[in-house]
Amino acid sequence: MRPETEAELADMIAAATGPICVRGGGTRGVALNGDLLETGGLSGITLYEPGSLTLVARSGTALAEIETALAAEGQRLAFEPMDHRSLMGTKGTPTIGGVVAANVSGPRRVSVGACRDFMLGVRYVDGTGTTVKNGGRVMKNVTGYDLVKLMSGSWGTLGVLSEVSLKVLPQPETAACVMIDGLSDAEAVAAMARALGSPFEVSGAAHLPVGTDGTPVTMLRVEGFAGSVAYRADQIAGLFSDLAVRIERDPEAVATQWAQVRDVAAFHGSDGDVWRVSCTPSEAAQLGAKTGADALLYDWGGGLIWARVATGTDVRARLGAFDGHATLVRGTGQPKFQPEPEVVAALTRGLRQKFDPKGLLNTGLMG
Repeated sequence: MRPETEAELADMIAAATGPICVRGGGTRGVALNGDLLETGGLSGITLYEPGSLTLVARSGTALAEIETALAAEGQRLAFEPMDHRSLMGTKGTPTIGGVVAANVSGPRRVSVGACRDFMLGVRYVDGTGTTVKNGGRVMKNVTGYDLVKLMSGSWGTLGVLSEVSLKVLPQPETAACVMIDGLSDAEAVAAMARALGSPFEVSGAAHLPVGTDGTPVTMLRVEGFAGSVAYRADQIAGLFSDLAVRIERDPEAVATQWAQVRDVAAFHGSDGDVWRVSCTPSEAAQLGAKTGADALLYDWGGGLIWARVATGTDVRARLGAFDGHATLVRGTGQPKFQPEPEVVAALTRGLRQKFDPKGLLNTGLMG
Protein backbone atom coordinates (compact mmCIF):
# COMPACT_ATOMS: atom_id res chain seq x y z
CA MET A 1 0.00 0.00 0.00
CA ARG A 2 1.31 3.40 -1.00
CA PRO A 3 -1.29 6.15 -0.62
CA GLU A 4 -0.87 9.37 -2.58
CA THR A 5 -3.37 11.39 -0.54
CA GLU A 6 -4.54 11.56 3.05
CA ALA A 7 -7.98 10.36 1.96
CA GLU A 8 -6.44 7.26 0.37
CA LEU A 9 -4.47 6.64 3.56
CA ALA A 10 -7.65 6.84 5.65
CA ASP A 11 -9.51 4.47 3.32
CA MET A 12 -6.68 1.91 3.42
CA ILE A 13 -6.53 1.85 7.20
CA ALA A 14 -10.31 1.77 7.55
CA ALA A 15 -10.49 -1.25 5.23
CA ALA A 16 -7.64 -3.16 6.87
CA THR A 17 -8.46 -6.39 8.65
CA GLY A 18 -4.98 -7.41 9.77
CA PRO A 19 -1.69 -5.91 11.00
CA ILE A 20 -0.11 -3.02 9.10
CA CYS A 21 3.63 -2.35 9.00
CA VAL A 22 4.04 1.42 8.61
CA ARG A 23 7.20 2.49 6.79
CA GLY A 24 8.53 5.92 5.88
CA GLY A 25 11.90 5.78 4.16
CA GLY A 26 12.85 2.37 5.56
CA THR A 27 16.13 3.64 7.00
CA ARG A 28 15.79 2.30 10.57
CA GLY A 29 15.62 -1.37 9.72
CA VAL A 30 12.21 -2.00 11.31
CA ALA A 31 10.64 -5.18 9.91
CA LEU A 32 7.24 -6.23 11.24
CA ASN A 33 4.59 -8.73 10.24
CA GLY A 34 1.63 -7.35 8.34
CA ASP A 35 0.76 -5.53 5.15
CA LEU A 36 3.35 -2.91 4.25
CA LEU A 37 2.08 0.68 4.16
CA GLU A 38 4.61 3.12 2.71
CA THR A 39 4.13 6.85 3.27
CA GLY A 40 6.54 7.98 0.54
CA GLY A 41 3.63 8.90 -1.73
CA LEU A 42 2.53 11.59 0.74
CA SER A 43 5.27 13.96 -0.32
CA GLY A 44 5.93 17.65 -0.70
CA ILE A 45 6.40 20.87 1.26
CA THR A 46 2.95 22.46 1.50
CA LEU A 47 3.91 25.67 3.30
CA TYR A 48 7.20 27.39 4.07
CA GLU A 49 7.27 30.86 5.62
CA PRO A 50 10.91 31.75 6.37
CA GLY A 51 9.90 34.98 8.08
CA SER A 52 7.68 33.06 10.48
CA LEU A 53 10.23 30.25 10.94
CA THR A 54 7.51 27.78 9.97
CA LEU A 55 7.48 24.80 7.62
CA VAL A 56 4.67 22.37 6.84
CA ALA A 57 5.32 19.17 4.87
CA ARG A 58 3.61 15.90 4.09
CA SER A 59 5.01 13.01 6.09
CA GLY A 60 6.67 11.20 3.19
CA THR A 61 8.73 14.22 2.16
CA ALA A 62 12.44 13.40 1.94
CA LEU A 63 14.44 14.97 4.76
CA ALA A 64 17.02 16.09 2.19
CA GLU A 65 14.35 18.06 0.31
CA ILE A 66 13.41 19.89 3.49
CA GLU A 67 17.02 20.60 4.46
CA THR A 68 17.75 21.94 0.97
CA ALA A 69 14.76 24.29 1.08
CA LEU A 70 15.78 25.55 4.52
CA ALA A 71 19.43 26.01 3.58
CA ALA A 72 18.42 28.21 0.63
CA GLU A 73 16.91 30.61 3.20
CA GLY A 74 19.76 30.30 5.71
CA GLN A 75 17.71 28.14 8.07
CA ARG A 76 17.83 24.61 9.49
CA LEU A 77 16.17 21.93 11.60
CA ALA A 78 17.77 22.83 14.91
CA PHE A 79 17.32 19.37 16.46
CA GLU A 80 19.88 17.88 14.04
CA PRO A 81 18.20 14.59 13.00
CA MET A 82 20.44 11.57 12.60
CA ASP A 83 20.89 9.64 9.35
CA HIS A 84 20.64 5.96 10.33
CA ARG A 85 21.57 4.41 6.98
CA SER A 86 25.27 3.70 7.45
CA LEU A 87 24.78 2.46 11.00
CA MET A 88 21.87 0.19 10.06
CA GLY A 89 23.12 -0.86 6.63
CA THR A 90 19.93 0.37 4.96
CA LYS A 91 19.46 2.18 1.65
CA GLY A 92 16.17 4.02 2.08
CA THR A 93 15.51 7.75 2.03
CA PRO A 94 14.94 9.44 5.40
CA THR A 95 11.56 11.19 5.56
CA ILE A 96 10.29 13.92 7.84
CA GLY A 97 7.46 11.67 9.02
CA GLY A 98 9.93 9.01 10.08
CA VAL A 99 11.99 11.60 11.93
CA VAL A 100 8.93 12.80 13.85
CA ALA A 101 7.52 9.32 14.47
CA ALA A 102 10.82 8.26 16.07
CA ASN A 103 11.52 11.67 17.67
CA VAL A 104 14.98 11.57 16.08
CA SER A 105 17.18 14.16 17.80
CA GLY A 106 20.92 14.70 17.40
CA PRO A 107 23.76 16.26 19.43
CA ARG A 108 22.10 19.69 19.63
CA ARG A 109 19.32 18.23 21.75
CA VAL A 110 21.40 19.02 24.82
CA SER A 111 21.03 22.74 24.14
CA VAL A 112 17.82 23.32 22.14
CA GLY A 113 15.63 20.27 22.79
CA ALA A 114 14.33 17.28 20.88
CA CYS A 115 12.37 16.96 17.65
CA ARG A 116 9.08 17.02 19.59
CA ASP A 117 10.00 20.43 21.03
CA PHE A 118 9.91 21.91 17.51
CA MET A 119 6.60 20.36 16.52
CA LEU A 120 3.77 22.84 15.94
CA GLY A 121 1.09 20.56 14.56
CA VAL A 122 0.30 17.16 13.06
CA ARG A 123 -2.28 15.52 10.85
CA TYR A 124 -2.60 11.74 11.12
CA VAL A 125 -4.95 8.83 10.52
CA ASP A 126 -5.66 6.66 13.55
CA GLY A 127 -6.31 2.93 13.63
CA THR A 128 -10.00 3.35 12.80
CA GLY A 129 -9.29 5.28 9.61
CA THR A 130 -10.25 8.62 11.16
CA THR A 131 -8.26 11.71 10.17
CA VAL A 132 -7.17 13.83 13.14
CA LYS A 133 -5.60 17.30 13.23
CA ASN A 134 -3.91 18.74 16.31
CA GLY A 135 -1.84 21.87 16.87
CA GLY A 136 -1.24 24.62 14.37
CA ARG A 137 1.52 26.78 12.94
CA VAL A 138 2.67 28.74 16.00
CA MET A 139 4.01 27.84 19.44
CA LYS A 140 1.36 28.51 22.09
CA ASN A 141 -0.11 27.10 25.26
CA VAL A 142 -3.30 25.14 24.69
CA THR A 143 -5.81 23.25 26.76
CA GLY A 144 -6.77 19.67 26.09
CA TYR A 145 -4.58 16.80 24.87
CA ASP A 146 -1.23 17.64 23.32
CA LEU A 147 -1.39 15.04 20.57
CA VAL A 148 1.52 16.71 18.78
CA LYS A 149 3.93 15.64 21.52
CA LEU A 150 2.24 12.26 21.88
CA MET A 151 2.66 11.39 18.22
CA SER A 152 6.34 12.41 18.29
CA GLY A 153 8.14 9.23 19.28
CA SER A 154 5.13 6.91 19.00
CA TRP A 155 6.75 5.01 16.09
CA GLY A 156 3.50 4.77 14.13
CA THR A 157 1.73 2.75 16.84
CA LEU A 158 -0.99 5.35 17.51
CA GLY A 159 -1.57 6.67 14.01
CA VAL A 160 0.03 7.19 10.62
CA LEU A 161 1.29 10.73 10.14
CA SER A 162 0.13 12.47 6.98
CA GLU A 163 1.45 16.02 7.58
CA VAL A 164 3.68 17.77 10.13
CA SER A 165 4.24 21.43 11.01
CA LEU A 166 7.63 22.45 12.35
CA LYS A 167 9.37 25.45 13.83
CA VAL A 168 12.76 26.04 12.18
CA LEU A 169 15.69 28.27 13.21
CA PRO A 170 18.34 30.37 11.46
CA GLN A 171 21.60 28.77 10.45
CA PRO A 172 24.42 30.19 12.62
CA GLU A 173 27.13 32.27 10.99
CA THR A 174 29.93 29.95 12.07
CA ALA A 175 30.96 27.25 14.55
CA ALA A 176 34.01 26.07 16.46
CA CYS A 177 34.87 22.97 18.46
CA VAL A 178 37.01 22.84 21.59
CA MET A 179 38.67 19.44 21.88
CA ILE A 180 40.28 17.96 24.98
CA ASP A 181 42.57 14.99 24.41
CA GLY A 182 43.26 12.02 26.63
CA LEU A 183 40.46 12.10 29.21
CA SER A 184 38.99 8.98 30.77
CA ASP A 185 35.25 8.50 30.42
CA ALA A 186 34.62 9.79 33.95
CA GLU A 187 36.91 12.80 33.46
CA ALA A 188 35.21 13.57 30.14
CA VAL A 189 31.73 13.51 31.67
CA ALA A 190 32.91 15.92 34.38
CA ALA A 191 34.48 18.20 31.75
CA MET A 192 31.31 18.20 29.64
CA ALA A 193 29.21 19.04 32.69
CA ARG A 194 31.52 21.94 33.50
CA ALA A 195 31.32 23.31 29.95
CA LEU A 196 27.54 22.90 29.72
CA GLY A 197 27.17 24.63 33.08
CA SER A 198 29.25 27.60 31.94
CA PRO A 199 27.74 30.77 30.45
CA PHE A 200 29.33 30.09 27.04
CA GLU A 201 26.36 28.36 25.35
CA VAL A 202 27.77 24.99 24.36
CA SER A 203 25.59 23.46 21.60
CA GLY A 204 27.15 20.00 21.63
CA ALA A 205 29.12 17.94 24.14
CA ALA A 206 30.40 14.49 23.19
CA HIS A 207 33.19 12.11 24.15
CA LEU A 208 34.79 9.46 21.98
CA PRO A 209 36.89 7.01 24.04
CA VAL A 210 38.58 6.14 20.75
CA GLY A 211 38.86 9.13 18.43
CA THR A 212 39.96 9.16 14.81
CA ASP A 213 43.61 8.90 15.90
CA GLY A 214 42.90 6.07 18.31
CA THR A 215 43.05 8.18 21.49
CA PRO A 216 40.22 9.69 23.58
CA VAL A 217 38.80 13.06 22.56
CA THR A 218 36.15 15.19 24.25
CA MET A 219 34.33 17.64 21.96
CA LEU A 220 32.58 20.89 22.93
CA ARG A 221 30.82 22.83 20.16
CA VAL A 222 29.89 26.51 20.06
CA GLU A 223 27.84 28.20 17.31
CA GLY A 224 26.69 31.69 16.44
CA PHE A 225 28.16 34.98 15.21
CA ALA A 226 31.85 34.85 14.38
CA GLY A 227 33.04 37.21 17.11
CA SER A 228 30.96 35.47 19.76
CA VAL A 229 32.09 32.01 18.68
CA ALA A 230 35.77 33.00 18.77
CA TYR A 231 35.41 34.50 22.24
CA ARG A 232 33.38 31.63 23.69
CA ALA A 233 35.69 28.96 22.26
CA ASP A 234 38.68 30.68 23.87
CA GLN A 235 36.86 30.99 27.18
CA ILE A 236 35.88 27.31 27.19
CA ALA A 237 39.44 26.31 26.34
CA GLY A 238 40.56 28.44 29.28
CA LEU A 239 38.41 26.38 31.63
CA PHE A 240 40.68 23.43 30.84
CA SER A 241 44.03 25.19 30.51
CA ASP A 242 45.72 22.44 32.55
CA LEU A 243 44.70 19.81 29.97
CA ALA A 244 45.62 19.05 26.35
CA VAL A 245 43.23 21.44 24.60
CA ARG A 246 42.95 22.47 20.95
CA ILE A 247 40.33 24.41 18.99
CA GLU A 248 38.99 23.62 15.52
CA ARG A 249 37.83 26.90 13.98
CA ASP A 250 37.08 25.79 10.41
CA PRO A 251 33.25 25.58 10.29
CA GLU A 252 33.28 22.93 7.56
CA ALA A 253 35.60 20.72 9.61
CA VAL A 254 33.39 21.28 12.66
CA ALA A 255 30.29 20.32 10.66
CA THR A 256 31.98 17.11 9.52
CA GLN A 257 33.06 16.23 13.06
CA TRP A 258 29.58 16.65 14.45
CA ALA A 259 27.89 14.82 11.57
CA GLN A 260 30.09 11.88 12.54
CA VAL A 261 28.96 12.16 16.16
CA ARG A 262 25.33 12.54 15.09
CA ASP A 263 25.43 9.46 12.85
CA VAL A 264 27.67 7.40 15.19
CA ALA A 265 30.24 7.04 12.42
CA ALA A 266 32.63 5.22 14.74
CA PHE A 267 30.35 2.16 14.54
CA HIS A 268 29.89 2.14 10.77
CA GLY A 269 31.03 -0.96 8.93
CA SER A 270 31.45 -2.99 12.12
CA ASP A 271 29.67 -6.10 13.37
CA GLY A 272 27.73 -6.46 16.59
CA ASP A 273 24.59 -5.12 18.19
CA VAL A 274 24.14 -1.41 18.85
CA TRP A 275 22.37 -0.08 21.93
CA ARG A 276 21.34 3.42 22.86
CA VAL A 277 21.27 4.16 26.59
CA SER A 278 19.57 7.28 27.96
CA CYS A 279 20.71 8.03 31.49
CA THR A 280 21.62 10.62 34.08
CA PRO A 281 24.96 12.09 32.91
CA SER A 282 26.56 11.62 36.33
CA GLU A 283 26.05 7.85 35.93
CA ALA A 284 27.27 7.68 32.33
CA ALA A 285 30.85 6.49 32.86
CA GLN A 286 29.77 3.78 35.30
CA LEU A 287 26.99 2.57 33.01
CA GLY A 288 29.27 2.66 29.98
CA ALA A 289 31.68 0.34 31.75
CA LYS A 290 28.86 -2.01 32.76
CA THR A 291 27.80 -2.52 29.14
CA GLY A 292 31.06 -4.37 28.44
CA ALA A 293 30.94 -2.73 25.02
CA ASP A 294 33.55 -3.15 22.30
CA ALA A 295 33.05 0.54 21.50
CA LEU A 296 31.32 3.49 23.17
CA LEU A 297 30.31 7.03 22.28
CA TYR A 298 28.94 9.54 24.78
CA ASP A 299 26.67 12.36 23.58
CA TRP A 300 24.41 14.93 25.27
CA GLY A 301 27.08 15.58 27.89
CA GLY A 302 26.86 11.93 28.95
CA GLY A 303 23.06 11.73 28.89
CA LEU A 304 23.19 9.44 25.84
CA ILE A 305 25.50 6.44 25.49
CA TRP A 306 25.93 4.55 22.24
CA ALA A 307 27.31 1.05 22.86
CA ARG A 308 28.44 -1.58 20.35
CA VAL A 309 28.46 -5.05 21.89
CA ALA A 310 28.80 -8.65 20.77
CA THR A 311 25.82 -10.00 18.89
CA GLY A 312 23.10 -11.27 21.20
CA THR A 313 24.30 -9.38 24.30
CA ASP A 314 21.54 -8.37 26.72
CA VAL A 315 22.75 -4.93 27.74
CA ARG A 316 19.72 -4.35 29.98
CA ALA A 317 20.71 -7.35 32.11
CA ARG A 318 24.24 -5.99 32.41
CA LEU A 319 23.07 -2.53 33.44
CA GLY A 320 20.49 -3.65 35.97
CA ALA A 321 18.20 -1.00 37.45
CA PHE A 322 19.15 2.60 36.69
CA ASP A 323 17.50 5.95 36.12
CA GLY A 324 16.96 5.72 32.36
CA HIS A 325 16.33 3.20 29.60
CA ALA A 326 18.17 1.15 26.98
CA THR A 327 16.98 0.78 23.38
CA LEU A 328 18.21 -1.91 20.98
CA VAL A 329 18.93 0.05 17.79
CA ARG A 330 20.63 -2.69 15.76
CA GLY A 331 20.27 -6.37 16.53
CA THR A 332 17.70 -8.99 17.48
CA GLY A 333 16.92 -11.27 20.39
CA GLN A 334 15.76 -8.58 22.83
CA PRO A 335 12.78 -6.20 22.84
CA LYS A 336 13.67 -3.04 20.95
CA PHE A 337 12.34 -0.78 23.69
CA GLN A 338 12.82 -0.96 27.44
CA PRO A 339 9.90 -2.87 29.03
CA GLU A 340 7.68 -0.42 30.92
CA PRO A 341 6.70 -0.67 34.59
CA GLU A 342 3.23 -2.15 34.87
CA VAL A 343 1.59 1.15 35.84
CA VAL A 344 3.02 2.87 32.77
CA ALA A 345 2.31 -0.15 30.57
CA ALA A 346 -1.34 0.00 31.59
CA LEU A 347 -1.54 3.63 30.52
CA THR A 348 0.15 2.74 27.23
CA ARG A 349 -2.32 -0.05 26.56
CA GLY A 350 -5.18 2.32 27.28
CA LEU A 351 -3.86 4.88 24.79
CA ARG A 352 -3.42 2.26 22.08
CA GLN A 353 -6.92 0.95 22.68
CA LYS A 354 -8.28 4.45 22.07
CA PHE A 355 -6.11 5.27 19.06
CA ASP A 356 -5.95 1.82 17.46
CA PRO A 357 -8.76 -0.36 18.85
CA LYS A 358 -8.28 -3.07 16.20
CA GLY A 359 -4.55 -3.40 16.99
CA LEU A 360 -3.43 -2.78 13.41
CA LEU A 361 -0.55 -0.33 13.53
CA ASN A 362 3.05 -1.56 13.98
CA THR A 363 1.83 -4.25 16.33
CA GLY A 364 4.49 -5.55 18.70
CA LEU A 365 7.03 -2.83 18.00
CA MET A 366 6.75 -1.04 21.32
CA GLY A 367 5.54 -3.92 23.48
